[in-house]
Amino acid sequence: MPRFSLYPVGGHWLVVIAVAAVLVGLLWVKPHHRGLTPRRRAVLTALRLAVVALVVLVMLRPTWVYTKTIRQSATLILLADATRSLSVRDEAGGRSRYELLRQTLQRAAERMDDLAARLEVKAYAFASKAQPVEVEDGRVQLPESPEGDQTAIGAVLDDVLAEQLGKRVVGIVLLSDGAQRAYPPRDLLPQTVASRLKQLGYPVFTIRFGKSRGIGQAQDVAVTSLVADQRVFVKTQLTVTGEVRAFGYVNRPLNVRLLAETAPGKLQTVDQRELTVTSDGQRVPVEFTYVPQTPGEVKIVLEVEPRPGELVSTNNRRSTFVRVLGGGIRVLYLEGELRREIAAIRNALGQSPEIDVDYVRIDHRRPETRPADLGEKLKPGQYDVYILGDLDASVFRPGELQDLADAVAAGAGLIMIGGFHSFGPGGDAQTPLDPVLPVQMDRLERQPLDGEVAPDLHLPACKIVPTQAGLIEFTLRLAPTVPENQALWARLPPLEGANRFRGCKDRALVLATDGQGHPLLARQAYGRGRVLAFAGDSTWRWPLKGFDLAHMRFWRQVVLWLARKDESLEGNVWIKLARRQFEPGNRVEFPLGAQTASGEPVQGASFQVEVVLPDRSVVPVSPIYSERQAVASFHQTRQPGDYLIRVTGTKDGELLGSTQARFLVLDQDLELDNPSADAALMESLASITGGQSLAPEELPELLQSLAEKTDELEVRTETKQSLWDKWSTFLLLVGLLGLEWYLRKRWGLV
Repeated sequence: MPRFSLYPVGGHWLVVIAVAAVLVGLLWVKPHHRGLTPRRRAVLTALRLAVVALVVLVMLRPTWVYTKTIRQSATLILLADATRSLSVRDEAGGRSRYELLRQTLQRAAERMDDLAARLEVKAYAFASKAQPVEVEDGRVQLPESPEGDQTAIGAVLDDVLAEQLGKRVVGIVLLSDGAQRAYPPRDLLPQTVASRLKQLGYPVFTIRFGKSRGIGQAQDVAVTSLVADQRVFVKTQLTVTGEVRAFGYVNRPLNVRLLAETAPGKLQTVDQRELTVTSDGQRVPVEFTYVPQTPGEVKIVLEVEPRPGELVSTNNRRSTFVRVLGGGIRVLYLEGELRREIAAIRNALGQSPEIDVDYVRIDHRRPETRPADLGEKLKPGQYDVYILGDLDASVFRPGELQDLADAVAAGAGLIMIGGFHSFGPGGDAQTPLDPVLPVQMDRLERQPLDGEVAPDLHLPACKIVPTQAGLIEFTLRLAPTVPENQALWARLPPLEGANRFRGCKDRALVLATDGQGHPLLARQAYGRGRVLAFAGDSTWRWPLKGFDLAHMRFWRQVVLWLARKDESLEGNVWIKLARRQFEPGNRVEFPLGAQTASGEPVQGASFQVEVVLPDRSVVPVSPIYSERQAVASFHQTRQPGDYLIRVTGTKDGELLGSTQARFLVLDQDLELDNPSADAALMESLASITGGQSLAPEELPELLQSLAEKTDELEVRTETKQSLWDKWSTFLLLVGLLGLEWYLRKRWGLV
C-alpha cells in the first residue's frame, strides 16, 4: 500500500516553520509606495504568499512511499549417488543402498514439492560427474539402477560450486555411502572443497547409506598384494609372495595358483596350493617359487580361483613383470675375515643389475661356516668371475683349488685382493693357483693363522698410481681422457696399506704401482681366462671421501674385464621402470638412456619412444633430454591390461640398439572391490560446512526445516516518488517570482 510522507529539510519541523515565518514576516517589511491601489496591493501579496507556500512545500519534501515484499531467489542442490557400490545389499530387509535411497526420496516427495514452490531445486545423479535429473511433483527422476564406476564426491562438489558461484544456495543435500573412489584427475579430496563451501556459506547436509563393512555382507575373495624381484637370472629360483583376503568363505578351501608366461602371450600354472581362512576378512600370506628357463621379460600372475557367489571377480588376480637376465655375470666372492672392504665391494657391484654376486665367508676358526657345496661352486661352468679375499689356502679341500684353476683356464675370471692371508702369506705359492696368478710368490712368505703379521710382507699407506699402460686399460679407465683419468686417480684417497709383491711374472702386465716401483695391480691371461692380482684392500675409503662413482666404476669394470664383457662397447639402451603395476589414470614416468659397457652414458643419443596399449594402438611419446639420460612420461592409462614400451636409440644416424619393457594397468572395479561405506567422511563434510549428517528417515524433517527458513528470504523494499523535486515545481516558482517582478516594474515599483 502507498503512503504519503514528509521529510522536512534539516530533519525537523521547527526549521520549516521558522523559515516560513520569516518569509511571511517579510511581507510587512517593505518600502512605502504611493499610488498603489488596494487591488494591486492584493495581487502582489497573493503572489508573494504563493511563493512562500511553494518554498515551504519544497522544504517539507512531500513523498509517496510504495512498500513491496520480495522473495529472494535461492537454490537447493540435491546430489544422489548413482554408482555401483550402492547396489550392495547391506540395508535392512536385504535392500540395496540404492533401493533405500530411492525410497527415501519417494517418502520425502511431498516435502520436496512444497520446497520447490518456495525456491529452485536442482537435482543431480552423480558418479564421476554430476548429471542433471528432473524433479516432477517432488519426485526425483533417478536412473533405475546405479551404473557409475567412480564416486568422485570432491570433484562433483567442485563442479557444483563453480556452477553456482555468485548465487544464493540454501544448502547441498548429499545422498551417498560416502566412500570417495575416483581416478585422477577426478580424485579431488572432498574436504578441500568443503573448506571453500564453508567460506561461501553453503552448508552440506549428508544422508548416509550403507554399512562401513559392506563387503563383509557379501562373498568375495581377493589377491591384495603381489611382490616379486624385478630382475632374476635365467635358471635361478624366483620367489613370489602375496596376500589373499577372503570374506564369506570361512573354513572353506581356496585354490591359489601362480601362473608364468612360458611363451609370449601364453600363461601356464607353475605352482599352486590350497589354503583356508579361519575368520571373515582374514588376510593370509602365500609364497611360491618358480625357476624361469629362458631369458626375457616374463609375466607373473597370482590368482585365486573364483568361487560361486562372489560379488566381483576382477580382484581375484594380480600380475607383474620380471626381467629374466640371460647374459648376466655370476660372481662368487669368497672371504675369510670380516673387514670394511667386503661391504664396499658388494655395494659397488650390487648397483649393476647384470652382475649377480654370491657372497660366502669361511671362518677358519668355525668349520661349520664352510658351505657343503663349496666344491661344486668352484668347478668349471658354475661362475663367470671369482673374487678371493683374505682367505688362507688351508680352508680349501684337496682338489678344490685345482678345480678353480681349471675353471679359469676354461674362461672364468679371477681376482685375488690384498689381505694378511692372501697370495704368498696365505699359502697360495704351493697351490694350483701359483701358475694362475700374475705375481711371484714364495713358500717362505707363508704366515701362520692367527700369528703375528710380518711387516716386510706389506706396504704402508700408499696411493694407486696407474702406469702408462694402466691409464689406457679398460679396468682403470675412470674418466674419458687420459689426462682426466690421471688427475682423477691422483685425487683418490690412498690405501691404508697393501701386500708387498716379490715381483710379477714375465707374462704379466703391471697396471698400477705405489709410485715407488712396487706393483699394486697386475694382470695376465691363463688359458682362456683372465686374472688380476690387486694388492689393496681399502678402496672402501673412496666413497667416504665422495668418490662413490669412481669406486663403483672401478669394481664394475674389474668384473666386466674378467668376464670379457669389455669387448662389447656398443650402445646399451635401457629403460628403468620404478614399478610395474599402476592404477587406471596413473601417470607412468620412466628414465631411459644408452651407455657403453664401462657404464659411461652415450652423449648426444636420441630416442624414439612409443607405447603399445592393450587394444594394440600405438602412442608416440616425446622424451625430455638431460646430460646423462632422458625421461619420458605417459598418462593414457585408462584401459586395464598390458602395456608395452618400445625404445630405439640412435646417435649420428647410427643405431645404438633397442629395448622394451612392459607394465600393466590393474583391472579394478573401484566400486565393488571394497564397497564399504564411509560415514566418517559424510560427518566430516557436514561438520566443516556447518550442515548436518543425518539418517535417511530424517530427510523429510530436513526439507521441512529448510522450507520454514525460506521466510528469511523475504525482503521488504520501498520505492519513493517525491513531489517536490520536479521540473514543474521549479518552473512554477520561477513563474511566480517572474510575474511579481513584471507587475512591480509595470506599476513603477522598481
